[in-house]
Amino acid sequence: MADTATAAPGTGTATTAGARAHARAQEGTYAEAQPFRPASSAPSLPEGAAADSVTWVERVAGGNYTHAVLARGTELRLTDVTGDACASVLVYNALQPVERLNVADTVKVQWQVYAGTGQLLLSDQARVLASVIEDTSGRHDTIYGASSRARNELRYGDGQPQGPSPAGRELFNLAAAKHGLGRRDLPPSVSFFQGVRIREDGSPEFLGSAGAGASVTLRIEMPAIVLIANAAHPLDPSEEYRTGPLNVVAWRGEPTTPSDPLWTLSPEGRRAFTNTADYLTARGIA
Repeated sequence: MADTATAAPGTGTATTAGARAHARAQEGTYAEAQPFRPASSAPSLPEGAAADSVTWVERVAGGNYTHAVLARGTELRLTDVTGDACASVLVYNALQPVERLNVADTVKVQWQVYAGTGQLLLSDQARVLASVIEDTSGRHDTIYGASSRARNELRYGDGQPQGPSPAGRELFNLAAAKHGLGRRDLPPSVSFFQGVRIREDGSPEFLGSAGAGASVTLRIEMPAIVLIANAAHPLDPSEEYRTGPLNVVAWRGEPTTPSDPLWTLSPEGRRAFTNTADYLTARGIA
């Protein structure tokens, strides 16, 4: 039998040899939206971050998702490139993924439904998964979560992850599967870059984005699985499915310590950080 891998290349990708030649010719080229490997090879890096400290650089296309496992102390910056991104985020304890973001506790314990600088993303075990340390957007949502397939099918005609109008929860399901998680492991998420405010009568007001270039930076406070779905917000009034690219950059930093003002910003936050420190100390991490 002929070895097609060593046969003379054909014209195009109809043969194994032709497909191999085509694939290898792509080395060193970059698509508009993709991760950089290694991260330090990205054309632009965070100001003040050494190249060898950068661990994740990626542009996530609208209607797509990404995921990573990040070390404690990592700083994670999300940037809305065009003003049309909507980054729905879920965070899990990488040591025990059964512990995950609890948006209800995040807003209830801190007496604040609007995400922004200083807010802690709390788990269902009253520990700090991540903290918001910088925010130039101010347009976020902790209430409505990511869009569902049923809602997108009703509104846009399709909600499948590979379709023209992917639902956020369908994208989350794909990202979760990469870490052995499934639909039952998808709690409500927090969304960045598309703002919602609640009127006095209890009805929602969709504020949209703060514009191109807005960013939010999270500090990861324990080893974490991070899932990101970049899909149109459920309350977006646009008749057409609209979502723009999202830049993701992560670099090694230091976790919050008792000397950090964030630790003592509120009694509730101090307790959550203490719970986190006790948990990590018992495991030899802190």
